[in-house]
Amino acid sequence: MQTIEALAKEKGIEPDVVIGAIEDAVLTASRKYYKTNENLKTRFNQDTGQVDLFAVKQIVREAANPATEISLEEAQQLYGDEAEVDMEIEFPKPTEVLGRIAAQTAKQVIFQKVREAERENIFGEYSQRIGEVVNATVKRFENGDMVVELGRIEASLPRKEQSRAESYAPGERLRTVIKGVNRSTKGPQIILSRTDPALLVKLFEQEVPEIYDGTVQIRGAVREAGDRAKVAVFSRERDVDPVGACVGMKGTRVQAIIRELRGEKIDIVEWSDDPIQLVTNALSPAKVQRVSIVDDKERVVEVVVEDKQLSLAIGKKGQNVRLAAKLTGWRIDIKSEEEKRREVEAQLEGFVPAASPAEEATSNTSSFSIAGVGDKTMTRLIEAGFDTAEKIALASVEALSEVQGIGAKTAERVLAAVRGETPTSENENEAEAEV
Repeated sequence: MQTIEALAKEKGIEPDVVIGAIEDAVLTASRKYYKTNENLKTRFNQDTGQVDLFAVKQIVREAANPATEISLEEAQQLYGDEAEVDMEIEFPKPTEVLGRIAAQTAKQVIFQKVREAERENIFGEYSQRIGEVVNATVKRFENGDMVVELGRIEASLPRKEQSRAESYAPGERLRTVIKGVNRSTKGPQIILSRTDPALLVKLFEQEVPEIYDGTVQIRGAVREAGDRAKVAVFSRERDVDPVGACVGMKGTRVQAIIRELRGEKIDIVEWSDDPIQLVTNALSPAKVQRVSIVDDKERVVEVVVEDKQLSLAIGKKGQNVRLAAKLTGWRIDIKSEEEKRREVEAQLEGFVPAASPAEEATSNTSSFSIAGVGDKTMTRLIEAGFDTAEKIALASVEALSEVQGIGAKTAERVLAAVRGETPTSENENEAEAEV
């Protein structure tokens, strides 16, 4: 019993699991040894530390199968009138005769049962701890993945979950966040991460008392592991500066986190429910001139900065604006003042003020003319909707004749002029007379 308790404590499982495994192991070994059809049953005796083996027989009126049944008459001879039909009687069988092979079989069964119980226990424990920061010790490397120790078990830190700015040697200690637990044939595999934003949040909770007690809340955190991170914080009390609380006296608090993340730059900005103010804060350390919402539904904003602030606002390879967009949830279009000014000038150049109908008719008449056709005729045609040479050329004589003040002869003359045909002098005279 002492051995069972020691094993259960070492493996982190209940003693009953080990006892059940021993009972199953002896039962399996007994069936292999006796090779009978008897209904065998084992029971661990906690007083003696022995595993008792029994052949169970059921009381029936007439026994048809002596291996599993006993007649009522025989049972009453053994136990008197207390024996009744459908009761079960246990007949002890010796276990000392099982031998070395049976003991080896029992040992394998015990190991298998204990291992399965240990795996289930580990999976149940760590699946409830996803998102928690744990201390791990580097053990070895396998194809770029890092195998680390979490107390008495091993966990995996895949290459994609490692920060590119970090390198470790076997035996080093590091803080990681539990990202997930997978079931596999070799047992539960615990996946750790050094790149997940949850690690950054948990580190702030450990280093900043105001975040731990809920006075300051982290509303958002984004990272590009090894390079830069942005954290948006909000204070529930007006007297507490959220950014100052996270930075600490002379930067002591944030510096401890930066050291843990091996020099990763961290921008701490104040959260705001106003998207314009939030985007302005998120683009820190760049100074923003103005922010305007372009599309509220698609969540697009336009940001204008000074020319010398443009590169700082965009960041190295677009990193600053990319992180700000992830943090705020808005798509950010950054422009310099010079670029915005050129854009406005281009829009003004293409702008033409609306004219009155009279001015428009006069303008159209002056800008559109047909050789050989008088201004009055042109004005009538334009007012009727024939305001381009193409429209007139495609029209018929009858369509033009319907215009007030224009007859068939004039319509023929206009069409001839538009199409480049030369009318006869007789037609010309008639058209002029008609007009």
